[in-house]
Amino acid sequence: MRENTIFQGAATAIITPMTEAGVDYESFGRLIDWQIEQGINALVIAGTTGEGSTLSDEEHREVFRYAIDRIGGRVPAIAGTGSNDTAYAISLTECACELGYDAMLVVTPYYNKATQKGLIQMYNAIADASTKPIIVYNVPSRTGVNIEPSTYVELAKHPRIAAIKEANSNISKIVETFALVGDQLDIYSGNDDQITPILAMGGKGVISVLSNVVPAETVELCNRFFEGDVAGSAAMQCEYMELVKALFCEVNPIPVKSAVAAMGFCDDYIRLPLTDMEPQNKERMLGIMRAKGII
Repeated sequence: MRENTIFQGAATAIITPMTEAGVDYESFGRLIDWQIEQGINALVIAGTTGEGSTLSDEEHREVFRYAIDRIGGRVPAIAGTGSNDTAYAISLTECACELGYDAMLVVTPYYNKATQKGLIQMYNAIADASTKPIIVYNVPSRTGVNIEPSTYVELAKHPRIAAIKEANSNISKIVETFALVGDQLDIYSGNDDQITPILAMGGKGVISVLSNVVPAETVELCNRFFEGDVAGSAAMQCEYMELVKALFCEVNPIPVKSAVAAMGFCDDYIRLPLTDMEPQNKERMLGIMRAKGII
């Protein structure tokens, strides 16, 4: 592994349990503990799946504080500090660095988007302000902007830009990125339906929604590959495809929050503009979970 590799294997983009009264820290703590007991390789706090975009500034910082204390150095802790306001992303990054996070996950700016030049300048500004490694998060289906492979070449020049969470779903673009910067930046799958394919290109693992529900199995899928059992990893990728599809049948994190609630970890409460899972989709997902012995 590279000197600045943050983790290898599976990191859970963990949900943030909530009620109408606010963040449910008791449930959050139990969920963090369970994830670590199940062998997860790292945890991402207040990312997309953690509803970071609807946390108030006070909540965002308190969630960071609570989670880093609860994790207690047992696994690498990664803070979701991205924003479409660069100054705010820098402020959150500085907060997470002070709290002791191991790395930052920084999404591309949404709504206002950016040119490739703007992306380079934004990521460099955030990396300049950070004392910890940055994972660049590319998810054009949610943000409306894609990071081009040639842009990663420029980003790789910054010593604190260490990795990519790639969720553009375009395997040709991902292969091109590996060809250009695979020896300079660690690349993680940002899509649970592409874990083994990304590992086959030299990826370091996955930042996962699936592992909220099956953390041990997601880790095993990665470990099989790293141990040379490529066929075994591919078989697990196929085995969990139906569950992956169910977890993304509505906008993330609507389904995964319902799934984790069904496992008894928290209330099935999600903040607007996201709404409760449609009954027919929820029953189908729960049926898959029952068939796999998850609930």
